[in-house]
Amino acid sequence: MLPTCPIVCNLETKQKEFAMPRIGRVVAPNMPHHIVQRGHNKNAIFVENADYSYYLNTLVKWTRLLSVNVYAWCLMTNHVHLLLDPGDNVKSIGLLMKRLAGRQTRYVNKQEHRTGSLWEGRYKMSIVESDSYFLQCCRYIELNPVKAKMVAQPEHYRWSSYQENAGLSPPQIIDRTAFKKLNDIGFNHYREFVAKGSSISEAIFISQMLESNRLTGKAPFVEEIELRTGIRLEFKRPGRPAKEHKITN
Repeated sequence: MLPTCPIVCNLETKQKEFAMPRIGRVVAPNMPHHIVQRGHNKNAIFVENADYSYYLNTLVKWTRLLSVNVYAWCLMTNHVHLLLDPGDNVKSIGLLMKRLAGRQTRYVNKQEHRTGSLWEGRYKMSIVESDSYFLQCCRYIELNPVKAKMVAQPEHYRWSSYQENAGLSPPQIIDRTAFKKLNDIGFNHYREFVAKGSSISEAIFISQMLESNRLTGKAPFVEEIELRTGIRLEFKRPGRPAKEHKITN
């Protein structure tokens, strides 16, 4: 049995304690990016199975067209989590998210005979340090339904990458071979890793970095990206929001 994740009770309170200002989103080639996009006013994005399937069909089609690798994903009722690698083209994530948001909005509006926005503003994004936080982000994403008490174990949730990453279903969206760290861990070890659950501190860190568009990594990683971009990414006092920046090879 998967142990109950100890995050639920204190996570929201702790997140408020560690709240920090956001910065402009940074996109880097050949690195994993953790992305979250939420429904407008926390309204449901997915109601019927067909809604989930439509989003996934768009994800599969456009990640292949744009050569974007998908390492983890989870479709919750009112938000989505994605762990994506843009490859060499730093514009591909923006193009992909535009297609996902636009197509799903048109689909839902047609089904419900409505108009207007489906999504809550722009998506949040954080570059993930591969050595220290890649697997932790996969676990964080795939444990969302468990933390929300929708299921007792991640394999019971249909709309996430867990079954693929854990070797419980054939690969359809995930390409484990595209990322050595994910491919090398093996299915059994991955299942054990996820079963351990995320600590409260780990979940807070991943969540806060994502919500503030900051880098999910240790200090040397942040310094490396700062040197590459010429952009200061350390915590700063609130001020005018920065523009979005893109890193080139």
